[in-house]
Amino acid sequence: MISGVRALAFDVFGTVVDWRGSVSKEIETLGLTVDAAEFADAWRAGYGPAMARVTSGDLPWMNIDELHRMILDDLLERSQIEKLSEQEKDELNRVWHRLAAWPDSVAGLMRLKEKFVLVTLSNGNVSLLTNMAKSARLPWDCILSAELVKKY
Repeated sequence: MISGVRALAFDVFGTVVDWRGSVSKEIETLGLTVDAAEFADAWRAGYGPAMARVTSGDLPWMNIDELHRMILDDLLERSQIEKLSEQEKDELNRVWHRLAAWPDSVAGLMRLKEKFVLVTLSNGNVSLLTNMAKSARLPWDCILSAELVKKY
């Protein structure tokens, strides 16, 4: 074991899970008339500016689910996509709870878990990270989320 190190903290989005592939696949499944990868990238690109609006006080505290939905609604409007019901939009927004792990993530984390406590350190909200862990079989020992302190 690395001398004195007992826990390892991980970023999740893009590092442990494939958000782009997972979101693109969901968009393709819905049959939206957009380039799925471009739509996924645009959705994620809205995250930084939206989070900055929260940290500046321009928007009240919102968890990532709420920010993702706000960005999605704006993106659907800009893309002139009107065919989705509110329920379909809610389900699409929950794709972030179902992101697939990279092919080597779970095996690698399981090996590390033998010697270290594994922790998320993420802006994702607790329910999102918990659902994602269950869906992708991510073996976290603890989930640390910006939601816990309401600070990004």
